[in-house]
Amino acid sequence: MEREKTVSNSVPAKPGAIRKVFRFFLPSALCLLPFFIACKETKMNQPEMQAVAKETYTCPMHPQIIKDKPGACPICGMDLVKKTAAGEKVTDVSLNDLLRPSNQYVLSSIPTVHIQQRDEPLEITSYGFITYDTRQVGTVASNVAGRIEKLYVKHRYQRVNKGQKIMDVYSPELLTAQQNLLFLLQHDADNQVLISAARQKLLLLGMSNQQLDQVVRSGKPVFTVSIFSAYSGHIHESSPEAMQQQEATGMKDVSLITEELQLKEGMYITKGQNLFSIYNPSKAWAVLNIFSGQAGMVKVGDKVRIVPETAPDKDFRAAINFMEPFYRSDSKTATARVYFNNPNMGIPIGSQVKAVIFAGARSARWLPEEAVLTLGLDKVVFIKKDDAFIAHRIEVGMVNNHLIQVLNGLNEQDEVAANAQYLVDSESFIKVKQ
Repeated sequence: MEREKTVSNSVPAKPGAIRKVFRFFLPSALCLLPFFIACKETKMNQPEMQAVAKETYTCPMHPQIIKDKPGACPICGMDLVKKTAAGEKVTDVSLNDLLRPSNQYVLSSIPTVHIQQRDEPLEITSYGFITYDTRQVGTVASNVAGRIEKLYVKHRYQRVNKGQKIMDVYSPELLTAQQNLLFLLQHDADNQVLISAARQKLLLLGMSNQQLDQVVRSGKPVFTVSIFSAYSGHIHESSPEAMQQQEATGMKDVSLITEELQLKEGMYITKGQNLFSIYNPSKAWAVLNIFSGQAGMVKVGDKVRIVPETAPDKDFRAAINFMEPFYRSDSKTATARVYFNNPNMGIPIGSQVKAVIFAGARSARWLPEEAVLTLGLDKVVFIKKDDAFIAHRIEVGMVNNHLIQVLNGLNEQDEVAANAQYLVDSESFIKVKQ
């Protein structure tokens, strides 16, 4: 019996049973095969993908600029920032942070900057115009009372040269003084004291030595005396009404250039009357307007580069010669004067100019101007806290060369959004956390 049991246990399985086993396990193995292959490929390719991935840098303002190393943007000059890979791990943000008000708490991963303490050269841009140097203004006055017999200048801004005849004047006072001199020469020629006094009186009345010698030689008085210009330049009216009109219109009204003078032949003038003013265009000022916030940084002696709008190729360098100690009427800017010689450059009077004033260096704490947002009278930056940015009010000073001075509200450890405009939109109203 035991032998029969042993024989029965060693009997091989039937072929039908084997087919059933293969029929059950084979489909399952085929289904699992792709998963094993995929896992193997993933493990093999992951190091290769990390090796292929490279760090790239781009410009925040011009994303089309992509470099494989840090540097500066060739378009705007901003520092390139590291570009975040698409598959980079994203930090988890809590639900409480997501539910905070969007006008005071912004989730973002934009680049950040730190406040920097350093000496920064100050370059102040200002605008102004070219005008006459009033220190070089000459006056043509009348030494006698009389009537204008002949006028040799006809219109305003007419060019005259030194020694040029301006007008001939008939003066009864001058005629009487000549007759007195001739009487002394004829009847009391030895009385040199009276003769010298009579000659001196005629010179003081405006006669030249040549005219006086002619009277003595001819023995006849001249009925008119000539008035000459002692300066070279442009003729301007000296009457208060004419000067006010010129100041009101400036050089804009071209009709004033050819407008006739108020003084005309046949008119009477008084002794000591200012007839004309003569402005010398070869001596000029550049009058620069400086905003009140920058006026304290500019001082006499600061170097300045001036570029005339009418002739940009004739830019020149000079220095601040004078700071007016007051604000002109209806003006919110301080005025600085730059003296220069104009004959070689020939810059027209009245030309608009742009100036860059080099006001030395200022040691301060600086931020890029783009990092500060203006909200009315307030200045705001976005300080990074964990993975978000919080609006924060700061106190600022001067703005210089795309940098803004920070007076209070930040320290060197604070991370600030490099461009605050990226964190706001047109419909946002930023609420600053107190």
